[in-house]
Amino acid sequence: MTSRIAIALATVSFGIAVAVLPDAAVAQTAADLVGSWAVISVDNVSPDGKRSPAFGPNPKGVVILDGNGRYVELILRSDLPPIAAGNRMQGTAEENRAVAQGVLAFYGPYSVAGNVVTLVVDGSSYPNWIGGDQKRTITSFTSHQMTWTNSVGSSGGLVELVARRVE
Repeated sequence: MTSRIAIALATVSFGIAVAVLPDAAVAQTAADLVGSWAVISVDNVSPDGKRSPAFGPNPKGVVILDGNGRYVELILRSDLPPIAAGNRMQGTAEENRAVAQGVLAFYGPYSVAGNVVTLVVDGSSYPNWIGGDQKRTITSFTSHQMTWTNSVGSSGGLVELVARRVE
């Protein structure tokens, strides 16, 4: 096969793939990610592939990436217990523990290089992250849904987050 025929076939194949999968993307730019993303799932993934929900079966949350390179990420368990005293400053040790383990919030500047999003943590409900960088690898992306992984999650190990764009 001549190189011209090979190039022509590759070009046609790529064109067909783009027509069939118009939203599929391998690499992203910051502009592709800008917007609000509703959290669908957050799973701890063990080395053998076993998954367990990091924030329960129906987590609530949002990832907001603005056009000026700033982000906010907030994830909550959907079954957080109410504080019986009706005052967040008067929670029992058990109530406070449930909230601390069921909420993760952080914010700061972000940047994108290929399929890696670097989140600089200016503030966080998990203080160990403050002042550091968090890398997220985008493993799946369309204009409506994205999946990213964090190899050093706040509870240890690989974490996979799936979110859909809020329209």
